[in-house]
Amino acid sequence: MRNWTHEVVRMTGIHKSFGSVHALKGVKLQVHAGEVHALVGENGAGKSTLIKTLMGVHQKDQGEIYIEGKEVTVQDPIHAGQLGLGCVYQDVTIARHLTVGENFFLGKLPMRKGLVDWDTVYQKTKETLDSLHIQVNPREVVKYLSVAQQEMVVIAKTVHQDCKVVVFDEPTALLANEEVEELFRIIDTLKKKGIAVIYISHRLEEIFQICDTITVFKDGAWVNTVDTDETDEDRLIAMMVGRTIEDMYSIEHYEPGDEVLNVKGLSRNGVFENIDLNLRKSEVLGMFGLVGSGRTEIMRAIFGADSYDEGIIELFGQEVKIKSPQDAIALGIGFLPEDRKEQGLSLSTSVKENINLAAYDRIINKGIINLRKEAAVAERYVKDLLIKTPSINQKVKNLSGGNQQKVVIGKWLNRDSRIFIFDEPTVGIDVGAKREIFRLFEKILAAGNSIVLISSYLPEVMGISDRLIVIHEGKKMDTLTRDQFEEEKVLRLASGIKDSVEE
Repeated sequence: MRNWTHEVVRMTGIHKSFGSVHALKGVKLQVHAGEVHALVGENGAGKSTLIKTLMGVHQKDQGEIYIEGKEVTVQDPIHAGQLGLGCVYQDVTIARHLTVGENFFLGKLPMRKGLVDWDTVYQKTKETLDSLHIQVNPREVVKYLSVAQQEMVVIAKTVHQDCKVVVFDEPTALLANEEVEELFRIIDTLKKKGIAVIYISHRLEEIFQICDTITVFKDGAWVNTVDTDETDEDRLIAMMVGRTIEDMYSIEHYEPGDEVLNVKGLSRNGVFENIDLNLRKSEVLGMFGLVGSGRTEIMRAIFGADSYDEGIIELFGQEVKIKSPQDAIALGIGFLPEDRKEQGLSLSTSVKENINLAAYDRIINKGIINLRKEAAVAERYVKDLLIKTPSINQKVKNLSGGNQQKVVIGKWLNRDSRIFIFDEPTVGIDVGAKREIFRLFEKILAAGNSIVLISSYLPEVMGISDRLIVIHEGKKMDTLTRDQFEEEKVLRLASGIKDSVEE
């Protein structure tokens, strides 16, 4: 292990139970100034519980917490802030109706002669933003900023409060690639300022890119703490779930049958052009391309969510006109969008309602829902898909990412979909839940259905797909079979470099 000099946080022997559930079992964590320390493990491993204990959201049952060598009892999140602890959560927590500056000084606006000193508010805010090279107007109302800008504002606010430790909880879940790079630059700036960073992410490639140290949790217990440069992804996954990376991205492949989808010359001005592709029964067709390549837009056009200018779509041997998602659904196509929370689910409603969402017409008679059938259908898919939920009446927003994704899959299975379009299906999902999602892929294929997999993670798309289409700036570069899958070749094609005929 590295010889760090200045310890900022030490947690030892931390226990926490919720009723009969022992969420933390004597775990430990040690973080130093200028260190980026990853916390990894499956959902339920105890990561979030530990962080909420550190931040005063939960009170520990046993154990000790030390901040810069002094034992403390963190009473609540306000006290945590006073101790120099800050947290940037996955869901941006900020007053969206206020300006950036007002958020920075919320509850402690500087006064001058009985009035708010707005000049100081915006000048001090600008100084902090500038120190992190964040290009945001301190007078801008937060709700008019992009999600990425809002997250940067939360980070800057945390720095403004002179935090010694900043916790990042799945910070890249809603960010595009270029925004992720901006976040990593800011984290590097924090590191150089001597601020300790605790980084929680399911994206292991990010862990190896920016973190110095990794602590692994499993089933509420500490497993190991290692230097990032002394381990690799395969060993890390094995520590978390007892599997290798080859096992993770490996499914049973079936002999493809008849053609179920054939697309010819699909074009949309300025987005993609002259796209030809086909999909066969029990096949996984991968779609890979860099951000902005048009891969998602192509499949949205096929699904009827976006329009296209020209081209022909044939389903099961017949030319069809798909003008809306309703048309696609009626023809047997299901779409699992990348942003499942905004586009794939009704978060405020129950598991039962979400599973039946696309098929209520089948259980309604004269405008009245057959409640018995509604419940029976939901119970069936909760059981078949191993959805972890207290009941079918649980609100979907309270489920983990992996279980939310299973609900979306259940919705399309319930609709008897024959073609499943998965757009980044494992984003924000832990490694154990990923394996469960891939097992569902096998069930879908075994039933004679077909899958289009859009993924930006090469080990995933190459491990799961039977064939792989590579897109660059709206153009199809090539279609590769499994024996042609090579990471370097795929990346060259995605960058617009086509190999010669001889190669």
